Amino acid sequence: MLRFTPILLALLYGIAMYRLSAWRTARELDAKSTELADPELKRVTDRLAAALELPRIRVNLYEIAPVNGLAAPDGRIFITRGFYEKFRQGAVTAEEMASVIAHELGHVALGHSRRRMIDFSGQNALRTALAMVFSRIVPGIGGYIANGLMTLLAARLSRADEYEADEYAAALMTKAGFGTAPQISLFRKLEALTQSNAGAAPAWLLSHPKTPERIKAIEKLDARWQA
Repeated sequence: MLRFTPILLALLYGIAMYRLSAWRTARELDAKSTELADPELKRVTDRLAAALELPRIRVNLYEIAPVNGLAAPDGRIFITRGFYEKFRQGAVTAEEMASVIAHELGHVALGHSRRRMIDFSGQNALRTALAMVFSRIVPGIGGYIANGLMTLLAARLSRADEYEADEYAAALMTKAGFGTAPQISLFRKLEALTQSNAGAAPAWLLSHPKTPERIKAIEKLDARWQA
């Protein structure tokens, strides 16, 4: 029984971390967000809602500076103040903002948001367990090995989720009559912003697949649908 104690403790730690992370996330979002009321964005979100046969899509404005879109584990969609200001300045169109919202809706519809929270907690628990095991086998560097393995796993899961959400967004944007052009043009704008800022990528591109690869995947989908 004692040999399994570290694993059981790691699992309990994972459960506790999941509950704590969910509570912290909800509290942070509640404190720093309000419903986004913008007539131009409502026009495009109404078209997305009609394509999904929903009465409306509520989008929340998250009062932080980074350019980002978020899907909370409880299903709420958020656009950051930084992203919204890009739209207000004319750097991003309403249709391009719609593609961000469609992408985040994809994360919700495909269960990514809730699963990511669970995965994060589970990965922490597994990291703890692996660190204990590797530390016995290779003292001194066992923890580094465990961290490296879990980082690779998390990156792979994240990239897979992003491709799936991109595909969902492309399908939804097409059904709503926007097509995939706004989705692709937004990626190119954000990529250009990254290069002009000496590699400082907008938060929406962090931990994601490479932008050219995402564009290529969307173009393949569009070509297949057109055919």
